[in-house]
Amino acid sequence: MAKKKKKEKNYQSAGVGQEWFDKEYTAREVYGRLWGFARRSKRLIFLGAFLGMLTGGLWAPLFTVIQPMMQEMQGAAFSTPEAIEEVEPLKEGLHSLDVKDGTSVADTNVVAEVNPSQDVKAEAEESTTKDSKLEGVRNALRHVGVESEATVLSVLAIVMVLAVVVKMTTQYFNHYYLTKAGMLVVMDVRNAMFEHLQAQSLSFHGRSDVGKLMSRATGDPETIRTLISQTMSDICRAPFEILVAIAFVCYHAIINDMVSLLLIALLGYPACMLPVVWIGKKIRKWSERLLQQGASIGSNFHENLTCIRIVKAYHTEKEEIERYSEYNLRAYKMCMRAVRLSTLVGPLTETIAILLALSFVAFCFMTGHGLDAIVPLIPPFLIMYKPMKQLGRLQAALENGRAALQRIFSLLDVHEELAEKENAYALKTFEKEIAFKHVDFCYTPGGKQIIKDANFSIKRGQMYAVVGSTGSGKTTLANLLARFYDASNGSIEIDGRDVRDYKIEDIRSIVGAVTQEAILFNATIASNIAYGTPNATQEEIETAAKLANAHEFISAHPEGYQRIAGEKGFVLSGGERQRVAIARAILRNPPILILDEATSALDTVTEQQVQAAINNLMKNRTIFAIAHRLSTIKMADCILVMDQGEIVERGTHDELYAKGGVYRKLCDIQNHQE
Repeated sequence: MAKKKKKEKNYQSAGVGQEWFDKEYTAREVYGRLWGFARRSKRLIFLGAFLGMLTGGLWAPLFTVIQPMMQEMQGAAFSTPEAIEEVEPLKEGLHSLDVKDGTSVADTNVVAEVNPSQDVKAEAEESTTKDSKLEGVRNALRHVGVESEATVLSVLAIVMVLAVVVKMTTQYFNHYYLTKAGMLVVMDVRNAMFEHLQAQSLSFHGRSDVGKLMSRATGDPETIRTLISQTMSDICRAPFEILVAIAFVCYHAIINDMVSLLLIALLGYPACMLPVVWIGKKIRKWSERLLQQGASIGSNFHENLTCIRIVKAYHTEKEEIERYSEYNLRAYKMCMRAVRLSTLVGPLTETIAILLALSFVAFCFMTGHGLDAIVPLIPPFLIMYKPMKQLGRLQAALENGRAALQRIFSLLDVHEELAEKENAYALKTFEKEIAFKHVDFCYTPGGKQIIKDANFSIKRGQMYAVVGSTGSGKTTLANLLARFYDASNGSIEIDGRDVRDYKIEDIRSIVGAVTQEAILFNATIASNIAYGTPNATQEEIETAAKLANAHEFISAHPEGYQRIAGEKGFVLSGGERQRVAIARAILRNPPILILDEATSALDTVTEQQVQAAINNLMKNRTIFAIAHRLSTIKMADCILVMDQGEIVERGTHDELYAKGGVYRKLCDIQNHQE
């Protein structure tokens, strides 16, 4: 049994793990910080909250008119000819009932003491009951007629209708304003999370799962809307509805001599809250796990669609479906755990509330109170049912919200963005040289060194190339130049100043890049070429495409430059995607251009065409090229040969080939393969 239980526990927790940056926060911390986002909408929130309180308070006039209406209706019934005819014998016998054998009804108790027989006691009790009934008759006879009573009933009915109309209006605007505020806060949180993610370094994105980040940044904020529009509405309205109902019960009990009944109300309300406190903490635990599993599902879904070519190529659709189904099964089991707990709160609260209400009514009848005293108490108890049920769910909603907010603020509190100095220098152009001065780099402090003592300089207008085996550090060197990362030791200088002293946006404006993987957006080809150059004209776009030898295949399609490239350029071939990416870099026209194996996906003819275009662009530009195909860099001013993060050789193609070292071996291997 224990073995089976352990297996089930492992199965449930499999695939659910916190991200490396997750933290624990108290409820006060997360909801205090949430208010920071809600301040922009504070007027809507306060107005919605006030209207919610007003909605709850408007039950008071509805409760208070019930007993007068019943009394008026009873009075109207007694005022009809039939009722008067029935009452007349009672009126005529009033004096005979007041005095019996010369002894008043009030004196019957004295007689009972002198002659304490069972008959006298019964007669005394009957006389007292009759006296109470006659008092009701006297009150009924005080009314002046049917027409006046109908007028009073009409006024009371109008008051009730007006109260209901006002209540419905305030309730509508309560929901409207809080829902609007909730949506605005969700929008601000999502914007803040997206902006925060854009600011993080490539090191952060390299350590984080894209699918889980998507789930956290788009799905979790939706919980905030529920918190503000629904939970806050319940918080503002439900307690007031309960307080108004309890206050009316207290008031009605006092004026109708039912004070002993208040004890039930005072003991009953806390009793309804006991199951909420008991279950609340368990709900939060399973809510956190469910959110994490939901992120895993999103991650798996994103990964599958991103790698769909490989899935199709290896015919692993069935395995992927089984894996996705397994993720969903885990989420289902966790969801049902949370549902069982949260659903249990409502029935427990309702059962206790119903039992207390029935006990209250039964106690009223047992103490001999009439319908006109009991009936006005029924609506408050019925009205209290729904808000007490809402308050029962409130703890579960707050714990769910806390779990989601913890995930949101954990992401917002991770700071791996590149630091920019407060008074950073502006960099408008590149004039002299780029210098790597004894640069070391590792991705994590104390981790493996990826770059070791890189030391070289590139003059303006030169072309430097970096070659080496896979994993030697070529791309990392280019990323350091573009300041995607900061050097662990040493410095990288542009025109004699450390890149860390410049504004990051200025560095990116003078450094363009064509990456090893040609990334295109799901937009038109023209938009992809103009990305980063929003003011480019159609003529400039076409000129850049011609220089990249892309204009011909673009124009050959009926839609031309307005053709949608598809997800990551799915509709284009590898060579076509690469040429569009090169056209994008050409259009931006940066003084420093990084070509990270930019021609690796091109065929030999196209490669020569693109290389010719790059050669034309080299005038007054600095090229930093990374290539596996050594034939594309023979004209470089200097070639850096890297091995395990170190620059082991440097020089021109002819110098390095004549040297007979690592570079010559690479050339010979490629020549043999070709």
